[in-house]
Amino acid sequence: MSSTILVTGGTGLLGSQVVPLLRQAGHRVRVLSRHDREPGDGVEYVAVDLLTGAGLDEALDGVRTVLHLAGGPKGDDVGTRNLVQAAERAGTVEHLVLISVIGADTVPIGYFARKAEAERIVVASGIPYTLLRAAQFHDLALKTVRAMAKAPILLAPGGVRWQPVSTREVAVRLAELTLGDPAGRVPDLAGPRVYTLEELQRTYLAAVGKHRIRLPIHVPGKVGRAYRSGANLTEDAPTGNGTWEQFLTANA
Repeated sequence: MSSTILVTGGTGLLGSQVVPLLRQAGHRVRVLSRHDREPGDGVEYVAVDLLTGAGLDEALDGVRTVLHLAGGPKGDDVGTRNLVQAAERAGTVEHLVLISVIGADTVPIGYFARKAEAERIVVASGIPYTLLRAAQFHDLALKTVRAMAKAPILLAPGGVRWQPVSTREVAVRLAELTLGDPAGRVPDLAGPRVYTLEELQRTYLAAVGKHRIRLPIHVPGKVGRAYRSGANLTEDAPTGNGTWEQFLTANA
């Protein structure tokens, strides 16, 4: 049996798909969780609070590889800093893998800015690392347009484009990177096609048989300019194969 891999966010949307891949490769997996859970199928769960650092030192005991997936609307930078400092204290971590978002350093939104700061913390740590930026997942695109479609009038921000990617394909790529050697920042991973937000809305409405009156709106300021410039897109890097239409057919 190979060494233990520590995974933060291992019970989330992405982590729940990555962890089985690491297990299939023959590795023990230690998953950070907010609450104690019984171990199972070679997966150990350890109660840790990333935002305070409580429990991190024990969780990192003997760990050489860390896959950092945990994130949310707030605290990515704080949690990453606590994780990196604990890894430095442990002295055994040889590879730290981080998932981030395309446009982290160019889209002026708090979530993106915290992801960019998390990247800087990892790069500056001195721990050998691999950094993958991914586009928004199909799941997030669906959640977004579904929520917008609940209103009787559908707001349609002009100039906003997304390049949604399959969560499964991101999970497979992360498993490959985690099992490989530290590679620094690797090519971004996005979906095979760029969509306007209006296209995502329209295809969703068609898939669920709904109709809405659209109200075009202008996204002002730096955020609007960033989206209109395509700061959240990557058209030169390799892309995934799973399409938004395929995802809608299976999940709408």
